[in-house]
Amino acid sequence: MSNIYDHAPRDVRGEPHPLSQYRGKVLLVVNTASKCGFTPQYQGLETLWRRHRARGLVVLGLPCNQFGAQEPGDAAAIEQFCSLTYDVTFPVLAKIEVNGPGADPLYVDLKRQKPGLFGTKAIKWNFTKFLIGRDGRAIGRFAPSTKPEALEGAIERALAAPGG
Repeated sequence: MSNIYDHAPRDVRGEPHPLSQYRGKVLLVVNTASKCGFTPQYQGLETLWRRHRARGLVVLGLPCNQFGAQEPGDAAAIEQFCSLTYDVTFPVLAKIEVNGPGADPLYVDLKRQKPGLFGTKAIKWNFTKFLIGRDGRAIGRFAPSTKPEALEGAIERALAAPGG
């Protein structure tokens, strides 16, 4: 089984964004959308990023349009929306697919490492969150309805854990 550092999803310019640059950090990987009922979670994700990044947390947004076509924009529109609406400063990468034959390899791996309720592998909706430990392995999967602030304890534990 691989770890998150083996993946390089694309950034908003279409260039590889190697996750190996985050080796030894704690990551919160979230499939996002701009026109979803959970979209205000961008604010909570940004709060987590600002509060914990000095200790090694990285929040990564990966926009996805697979759920109700709630992320219709191109990379520039998504970037502008996140910046202007929620003052997002954490990395938001290129739009991806999280389910089906076109699923990004990162999400194939995350779903294998941390299946959902009753062992389901599919991502059910926007704003599903994966917490990745300093060793590059998924240590938690959280439902879209789980607000970012509810992850404080899990993030604190992950940041306090040894480097992997």
